[in-house]
Amino acid sequence: MFDLITLNGSTKTVDQDALDALDASLRGSVFLPGSPEYDEARTTWNSIVDRKPGFVIRALGASDVQKAVNFVREAGLIMSVRSGGHQIAGHAVADDAVMLDLSQMKSVHVDPKARTARVAPGAVLGDVDRETQAHGLVVPTGINSTTGIAGLTLGGGFGWTTRKFGMTIDNLISAEVVLADGSIVTASENSHPDLFWAIRGGGGNFGVVTSFEFRLHPLGPQVLSGLVVHPIEQGPALLPEYARIADTAPDELTVWTVMRKAPPLPFLPEDWHGREVLIFAACYAGPIENGEAAMEPLRALGDPIVDVISPHAFVDWQAAFDPLLTPGARNYWKSHDFDALPTDAIAGLLDSISTLPDPSCEVFIAHVGGAMARVEAAATAYPQRSAHFIMNVHTRWEDPAKDDTCIAWARALYDRMTPHATGSAYVNFMPADEATALSSAYGANAAQLSRIKGRYDPGNLFRVNHNIPPA
Repeated sequence: MFDLITLNGSTKTVDQDALDALDASLRGSVFLPGSPEYDEARTTWNSIVDRKPGFVIRALGASDVQKAVNFVREAGLIMSVRSGGHQIAGHAVADDAVMLDLSQMKSVHVDPKARTARVAPGAVLGDVDRETQAHGLVVPTGINSTTGIAGLTLGGGFGWTTRKFGMTIDNLISAEVVLADGSIVTASENSHPDLFWAIRGGGGNFGVVTSFEFRLHPLGPQVLSGLVVHPIEQGPALLPEYARIADTAPDELTVWTVMRKAPPLPFLPEDWHGREVLIFAACYAGPIENGEAAMEPLRALGDPIVDVISPHAFVDWQAAFDPLLTPGARNYWKSHDFDALPTDAIAGLLDSISTLPDPSCEVFIAHVGGAMARVEAAATAYPQRSAHFIMNVHTRWEDPAKDDTCIAWARALYDRMTPHATGSAYVNFMPADEATALSSAYGANAAQLSRIKGRYDPGNLFRVNHNIPPA
């Protein structure tokens, strides 16, 4: 007998016979508390999330997802959905709810002639990159190979190739979706176009995506990429120059800034390990010889400690930051968008870096635009299409005793930077305590998202997320 939370906030008992019958109907399995599979499923990338679902349904295909949705809806239960388990808010798992685990649905099928890929929701970015790069093709994704493709896509998706090829959602052709009523539909420009619009940035509010079809682009197998590392003291002079270079760069060139204590990287002199540094991370999504010329202004800045920009295999560059983002640490993020980086904003950032609460904490500034900015704000649910800078205050630590200190530092920096920000936000960077800030994520698209939510999920079955209330 298992007591679970219901959609109306009460408690309902689910007996073993019902779970046995559900388990027998699945290609996958039902896992109960105490089993290794249960603990594996509920453990996510962010260890600050330690929640215990009532039981886990591990799906192996769309039919399993359909059975799970029908079971949960008919019983009136709460359900969370896990794909990659990488979301900062930890919405993949909820206490005393049913957890639908898609992590074993990892297939990636590439059609090199059509330049498309069909990707299952449990795949992570490394799975996608390896399969597409086998054919010299890419789909624009994020910068950490262990990120799940499903969460990244449903929230928008941006990374090293976004300026050249658009966001992840801009390259989504279609998606197979299990709706709240248990039906399985294909969302595309020609089939359920309102649903297709909504899932491109609206998160998991509208159904469970069981397959993504992406458009691919030629790139690789090598790209010009790497790091230029400077002392943080050069920040006041270098960051305005970085902003100027970013705003005038060709679409192929993407440069991000990272401010943190230097990790013990083998190419850094040992006496710099643990000292605050300013890092320019760059990637050129085009011919390497063209990239050499495009990166000249960046590489000419200041007096760097090291410059390790060179040709790298694209799959390796996509995983270059993985060692700094391994699972098991405690994480808390705060994020802002900026149209520009004025002097006061730069001063605030650099002052905060001098008080980092843990050596693993960092602040990065991503510059986006190019192809992404040539899409109308109303074309997809994700609305922030102008060329802009995205700040992520990435607070990361190991010791639970540091929770309050690290979280307070992130919030203080966020508040300090608010006067310089646009007021918009990227939903994939929003922690769980920003549930009331969805208007900043969706802007003028919020009302339409609520209407579509009311059409496809009027009972708000899919609510364990950055939830959009149904109109």
